[in-house]
Amino acid sequence: MARILQLTLNGRARTDAVPDNVLLLDYLREHVGLTGTKTGCDGGECGACTVLVDDRPRLSCLTLAATVAGRRVDTIESLARDGHLSAVQRGFHEKLGAQCGYCTPGFIMASAGLLRRNPRPTDDDIREALGSNICRCTGYVKIIEAVQHAAALHATGVSP
Repeated sequence: MARILQLTLNGRARTDAVPDNVLLLDYLREHVGLTGTKTGCDGGECGACTVLVDDRPRLSCLTLAATVAGRRVDTIESLARDGHLSAVQRGFHEKLGAQCGYCTPGFIMASAGLLRRNPRPTDDDIREALGSNICRCTGYVKIIEAVQHAAALHATGVSP
């Protein structure tokens, strides 16, 4: 069975017919063509599929698309504005927070969600916010430094 899904996706109103059983991850990648959200473990353990739903991180591999009806969904594609990277994107770039890059969109979205709720996070806040994201390449030190740098950029007015 299908339903009409109305939501705000990356700042734009959108209406699509979607099957009741389609995951948000599959809706974003296959129906809409936004491939920045990555398929990782398919079980909610790695965080590669993290998006923001009303500014809160959500694992899109565990979320039915129908459950975000009427909500605001932001993906990695929404962060850069007018060719300028967001604070978190800049933080990951300038502080070398990514290695292979596969997990990076999920980390960036979880970090953006954190900074939208808490613009001055402590190291413990950062670790807690990123606790559902896994990186197989780093020791997480550069990722935490990237988020700290993003918070400093955000304090100067750069959008998270």
